[in-house]
Amino acid sequence: MNGAAAPARFSLNQETVRQWSVPELVAGCGTAGVASVGLWRDPVRGFGVRETARLVAAAGLRVSSLCRGGFFTAADPGGRAAALEDNRRAVEEAAELGADVLVLVSGGLPRGERDLVGARRRIVGFLEDLVPWAAGHGVRLGIEPLHPMFAADRCVVSTLGQALDIAEQFPAERVGVVADSYHLWWDERLASDLGRAGAGGRIVSVQVADWVTPLPEGVLLGRGQLGDGCVDLRGFRELADRAGYRGAVEVEIFHPALWERDGREVLREVIDRYREHVE
Repeated sequence: MNGAAAPARFSLNQETVRQWSVPELVAGCGTAGVASVGLWRDPVRGFGVRETARLVAAAGLRVSSLCRGGFFTAADPGGRAAALEDNRRAVEEAAELGADVLVLVSGGLPRGERDLVGARRRIVGFLEDLVPWAAGHGVRLGIEPLHPMFAADRCVVSTLGQALDIAEQFPAERVGVVADSYHLWWDERLASDLGRAGAGGRIVSVQVADWVTPLPEGVLLGRGQLGDGCVDLRGFRELADRAGYRGAVEVEIFHPALWERDGREVLREVIDRYREHVE
């Protein structure tokens, strides 16, 4: 690393350096002066939730988010019960890690269904059961809208406005929204919806990645390195700031080319790009 600490609001999402183990992530953040990390459940559970919590706390790292809960749209009772149980475990893990927010990816259309409105309605019903459990563990939930290309299989909530329509049915201290540049940069209502979210105290996380074209096969792994695409990343962050957001700005990039490189080199590059394009 170049010796200069990472910007104060910078947070490194674990998936950006997927090649690192949990101990490598914590050590790398310490060397780079990174104060916050966004964690993912699978690698954390692989290392051990309690062990991860101890390691992160000992390093003085803040957990800006835990990803993910959600997938609430199952129409059958068995699927719904399984999803609720998994989300309760996710809440417990977020509480043990001291995460600022548990990120929720709501789920796509069940096989054979075409009713987007009905699927979104089921999310509300699911949250009516999950929110009291999260409140009892002191965990705040964040609904993340995903780009419309994911509506069929991953997330029927495609805009910040749709996420707010759901979140606003619950207390702001319990349910907020996640604003991710990769998913929201295209939306002409972004500025007004961020203002609405900020006025209600509902922005719980801001994440950044760039949009590059052509999209790769398997668009899930097509997020661009900061500055490589067409998103006004600084403008996105400034919109969130004007709406009152003062929390961490998490760099979340899913890209196999980054995972093939040395993690220290990737982190150094990400911090430099953050300074250039986001800060």
